[in-house]
Amino acid sequence: MKCRIIAYLFLSIACLSCFDEDRFENSKQGNFEALWKIIDEHYCFFNYKEVDWNDVYERYSVRISEKMDNDALFAVLGEMLAELKDGHVNLVANHDVARYWKWFEDYPDNFDTKIQKNYLGTDYSIASGLKYKILDDNTGYIYYGSFSSGIGEANINQVLDRMAVCDGIILDIRDNGGGLLTNSDKLASHFFNEKTLVGYMQHKTGKGHNDFSKPYELYVEPSKGVRYQKTVVVLINRSCYSAANDFVSAMRYAPNAILLGDKTGGGSGMPFSSELPNGWSVRFSASPMLDAEGNQIEFGIDPKPEYKIDMSEEDMAKGVDSIIEKAREIIKSEAK
Repeated sequence: MKCRIIAYLFLSIACLSCFDEDRFENSKQGNFEALWKIIDEHYCFFNYKEVDWNDVYERYSVRISEKMDNDALFAVLGEMLAELKDGHVNLVANHDVARYWKWFEDYPDNFDTKIQKNYLGTDYSIASGLKYKILDDNTGYIYYGSFSSGIGEANINQVLDRMAVCDGIILDIRDNGGGLLTNSDKLASHFFNEKTLVGYMQHKTGKGHNDFSKPYELYVEPSKGVRYQKTVVVLINRSCYSAANDFVSAMRYAPNAILLGDKTGGGSGMPFSSELPNGWSVRFSASPMLDAEGNQIEFGIDPKPEYKIDMSEEDMAKGVDSIIEKAREIIKSEAK
């Protein structure tokens, strides 16, 4: 885990050192030019997403007028950023936040908190950001809804120790929109027995769209605490994003892990921020993260075909979670 944290810190410093922005006038045109150039010089997925940023300039620059009010300017700039199709790209003003949500809106939810209550009940335990319970078939169930919620080594050790009697664990991170990569690493480390290469990371070295450093190796090191040795089924859906996507990518290399559910939402670019002349801030993906084979994971991670499953309407009408039930079946079959 330390290797990954050091890499994140190093690359963060390296990227920030590249942010020597030109000065633009605080006018409608000046703010447009500043935003376009910030993205042009620092965004990291132009070629992968096949975005012609010069064409975007031509189409949006003609919509800028000094007579437009700030709301109209904000709307046009937000539309321009949406061309990147990136949930890590935002324009932030005092009155609103421009965001791109299409990465999950056209997919089934594959998670229902009301149905989840049929499994957790009200007598579940809480260990910092983890909700957990041993189900009636001796399956452990852990829900982690956000990697922004703190978890300590002692929390994870206690939960896994209490579930040592179980046939296996369901680790549900559906609807986890991300958070701290340190929490992602910390949790993942309890499912590895040896130091394992799980991916690579790059940072921008220049202003060109292809100016990147060599890939830096990212490893997960096994925890010095409890390391779980039985089957862990990780439940995923399209709303798993950012640090949750990173966690899923790492868990593909854990020896006893199975990914179950729907494709994750992606979000593999480390986000950084800058500011426009009028004080609006812009966040964008600046450092791409790849899997251990060097593949992009920006658009999400699929479970293996045999583990791709959606919640069925029939099951939901009965208050049953199809994905949890499938996970229980897998754990029982693996325990035999």
